[in-house]
Amino acid sequence: MAMKILLFQVDAFTDHLFGGNPAAVCPLEAWLPDESMQLIAMENNLAETAFFIREGDHFHIRWFTPVVEVDLCGHATLATAFVLFEKLNYKGEKVTFSSRSGMLNVSRKADLLTLDFPKDSIQPIRAPLELLTKLGFQPIETYKGKTDWMFVLGSQKEVEDYQPDWTALGKIDSRGIIITAKGDEADFVSRFFAPQAGIPEDPVTGSAHTTLAPYWAEKLKKTELTAVQLSQRKGHLWCKVAGDRVEISGNARIYMTGEIAL
Repeated sequence: MAMKILLFQVDAFTDHLFGGNPAAVCPLEAWLPDESMQLIAMENNLAETAFFIREGDHFHIRWFTPVVEVDLCGHATLATAFVLFEKLNYKGEKVTFSSRSGMLNVSRKADLLTLDFPKDSIQPIRAPLELLTKLGFQPIETYKGKTDWMFVLGSQKEVEDYQPDWTALGKIDSRGIIITAKGDEADFVSRFFAPQAGIPEDPVTGSAHTTLAPYWAEKLKKTELTAVQLSQRKGHLWCKVAGDRVEISGNARIYMTGEIAL
């Protein structure tokens, strides 16, 4: 007899369906083999599939792209908390997850969910001219975080108009590449590319805002910021930098509830 596993698909960092970033969420009684979780993520073919189990008074969460397990994912964590609150009768206004990136909290206030994530540590770096030539832009500043490169461009329009060279992006030694600029309406805007992780362009990347928010907080001299990720689906985020943590808030909507038969 086939094993049945619940599957939810959630649009995260949006207040309407078909916006934001879709994530799959699979509640488990016990961990499946890593190979099975990776195959499910590949079959889902979304930027991230989150799996979680209960551990005492909290939950353990893991995230898989179609090709690899990752250390941190914001939108799939938001989606998982949303499923717990809205579909699995979780009581309380805060849920805690253990993960590869330590303990992560997600709180709920009205229609808004807030991630509490560790702040990234970024260093200014001189990008090789050959790399910038391949990427096709001249950044104002370049930074390297724990997992991603971040390139600061001169305007929102430059971010919007950028046409990726996938071959060049795929050769960069990092989880992903962030491009960002001061926003026209929001405090800052961004896009995120991760071809090496099987995600050409991620619609909305919560974890990238652990890099973006501290940078823009310092530049703009404010700790609370509005952000838009300028993918085709777009995502809207509210960020707050508090010490060594970053709070990242957004909405979510259930798109689909289903069942996997293994």
